[in-house]
Amino acid sequence: MLAFIKGSLAEKGIDYVVLDHQGIGYMIYTTASVLEALSALGQTVKLYTYMYVREDQIALYGFLTKEDLQIFKLLIGVSGIGPKGALGILSTISPNAFQFAVMSGDSKAISKAPGIGPKTAQKLIIELKDKLKLEDMFEEESGSGAEASEADNTAGKEVIMALVSLGYSETEAFRAVQKVEASPETDSETLLKLALKQMLTF
Repeated sequence: MLAFIKGSLAEKGIDYVVLDHQGIGYMIYTTASVLEALSALGQTVKLYTYMYVREDQIALYGFLTKEDLQIFKLLIGVSGIGPKGALGILSTISPNAFQFAVMSGDSKAISKAPGIGPKTAQKLIIELKDKLKLEDMFEEESGSGAEASEADNTAGKEVIMALVSLGYSETEAFRAVQKVEASPETDSETLLKLALKQMLTF
């Protein structure tokens, strides 16, 4: 099984790229955001891949990060969601925004994807909500990690834990923290006060 493919960007299509690896061209389906990020033909690209195998089809799907690939795998694990449907969702809404939509129960954001109606969006929320972790979402937002981002995420986690201890759900706590306009210098106490104010708007 292919974990990733690293090669030269030989071609870009509407929903795929072709990577040239040692003279072999690998056609890999991907999202709109990945296509936008890969602008120059000839550049070296590394995509984390998933091989989809059926009796009448073998296809590769690729993403720039392992986290995005994991969200794709979760999506196709839901009955009724195939690889093309999953790509449609992740092309309409970013993987991180999708996780937030699931955690906050925002079916409207998910149903904006082509072919995804309100019922399917609700189904995705129900089936994936328990499979997503707040900690993972904060880690993804921090990227490869500036110190300020790490400190900000630590404060966010502390505030979410504090809000949960006060009786709020994790989803409510996460939504409140995400809505707070805080700087990297904002400490946990200030962030908690601002998050509590946000709670009043829900």
